[in-house]
Amino acid sequence: MIVNGYTRTCGLIGNPVEHTMSPAIHNTLAEAMGENLVYLPFHVPRGQVGEAVRGAYALNLLGLNVTVPYKSEVIPFLKETDPLAETIGAVNTLVRTKEGFKGYNTDMPGLYRAMCEDGVGIEGEKILILGAGGVARAVAILAARYGACRIILLNRTPEKARKVADEVNAIAGGEPAEGMALENYQSLPAGERYLAIQATNVGMFPKTDGAVIEDAAFYHKIHTGYDLIFNPAETKFMRLTRENGGRAFGGLKMLLYQGIIAYELWTDHQVSRELAEKAYIEMRKAMHIQ
Repeated sequence: MIVNGYTRTCGLIGNPVEHTMSPAIHNTLAEAMGENLVYLPFHVPRGQVGEAVRGAYALNLLGLNVTVPYKSEVIPFLKETDPLAETIGAVNTLVRTKEGFKGYNTDMPGLYRAMCEDGVGIEGEKILILGAGGVARAVAILAARYGACRIILLNRTPEKARKVADEVNAIAGGEPAEGMALENYQSLPAGERYLAIQATNVGMFPKTDGAVIEDAAFYHKIHTGYDLIFNPAETKFMRLTRENGGRAFGGLKMLLYQGIIAYELWTDHQVSRELAEKAYIEMRKAMHIQ
């Protein structure tokens, strides 16, 4: 890679950002596609996200990714917000326009693209979502949008799960979603099997020895488990799903495709499946995954 006066800069803002795998994705894509572009992480102190967005625009950055804790906090500093990001209430990609940055959410399209790549469908599925935070809410909106017939949010605080379900139903214009207490998975009908999406941080590095539910009876109900955590590459949730006869996938491909969609928005160039696979390999190398 040659950096010169014509090199465009993209990057990631968040706190922390030192652990990010995004440079492995974007710099691989730029080099392979012959783009004069470099991608860097930027650690933004708490309370300074507005200054970071204004400074990035003043410095002529082409675009930014946004990670925790700023995905919602960044919205007031944008010129425009894409309807999906507005509905979800979170932005993870900023695209430069003539007046300022426009915010997008590529996390959920990235998850959907990853699921399609893994052969995991949503339409007509009964879906269990573990958690009721912002990520779980976004997943439930995605599931409703793509035709899940039933969406059950399981959470330690059932009131929060029911609140999210009500919000999803209002957006969907129907009643596909419901909220339940975590322990009430035992009341799910015998014989029914579900697509389960793990949307909490339980099992994330460095505390990798836990799962939200560890009862084998729960995993017998799952035909496919999808954990949004990408570090470690295999979580306890995934292991328990496989041990009880289900397929299991992690969040690495979601991470890959949310980055690819952001790159496509910045450059207006489509990334081929072959190049996506190359970026996936480089990302795994960066994480020391064989």
